[in-house]
Amino acid sequence: MSFAELRNKTFVTEFILLGLSDAPELRIFLPIMFSIIYIVTVTGNLLTICIIAVNYHLHSPMYFFLACLSLLEACFTSLFVPKMLVILVSEKKSISFSNCFIQCYFFYLLLGTDLSLLTVMSIDRYVAICRPMHYATIMTHRVCAQTVLGCWVTAFVLLLPTFILLLRSPFCGPNEINHFFCDGFELLKLSCGDTCVLKLFISIVSFTYLTGSSLVIAMSYIYILFTILKISSRTGRSKAFSTCTSHLSMVSISFGSASFIQATAYENNSRDLNKVVTLVAATLPPLLNPFIYTLRNQKVKKALRDAVRWNTLLKRI
Repeated sequence: MSFAELRNKTFVTEFILLGLSDAPELRIFLPIMFSIIYIVTVTGNLLTICIIAVNYHLHSPMYFFLACLSLLEACFTSLFVPKMLVILVSEKKSISFSNCFIQCYFFYLLLGTDLSLLTVMSIDRYVAICRPMHYATIMTHRVCAQTVLGCWVTAFVLLLPTFILLLRSPFCGPNEINHFFCDGFELLKLSCGDTCVLKLFISIVSFTYLTGSSLVIAMSYIYILFTILKISSRTGRSKAFSTCTSHLSMVSISFGSASFIQATAYENNSRDLNKVVTLVAATLPPLLNPFIYTLRNQKVKKALRDAVRWNTLLKRI
């Protein structure tokens, strides 16, 4: 069924995004703040990708996954921040029916892929620390590429039935979405049809996805912890654990926020809190990703220093 046919089925042809806040004192502050966050996020993640691409010392599975994560974070932020800035600085708060659903679909597709990729990165750390002698034979370039593709396919397959069911739901008004983007849970509240089955399906899929991914990450780090404790050298233990701290930081923020959003999705009295947590989950990990992996990783810092040094030399020439 095309978007034109869906419009004929429903009365709503566009939605109104209420945004973050209507407070006059925030109309200048919020656009400036989120513009800076957006520029820093996109620049930082693209810079991380470039550093990994041009430095052959970083051509390993760990940094391949990091480059994929950085690209994902840059795309994720670009999906909703520009539209959010338009809403903040102008009176144009409307979004067409089709664009709303496209934004909604890709938001959750990128979020699901992001969580899957973080899960895969925990497995990569497990293989690197617990089975170092077999790391090169297990984590081949082909396996890494297939794994990243699998993250996308998994998120796509799990999300598609939900999206189709939501797309077929009738929307006969009101059309105001109390959010800064086309949130799927808010769209469910605006549907004038019976959404009980769809809500149950979303809850089951979300719970299974988050729980399954969390268990894989937890089991990976339990094995990693036992392996690190067996290392006799204190320096060796510190070096092994340092490769995991950056990933653990990203996992804590991303999975913690996603779990809270899922737990409070259908509660009307926590809409503002849910909006704030969603904003944190959508902007903080992409913003912190380059800094966490750069400041905590000696190889990336060295590659960055080398790039700056070469740039200085070329300018002198």
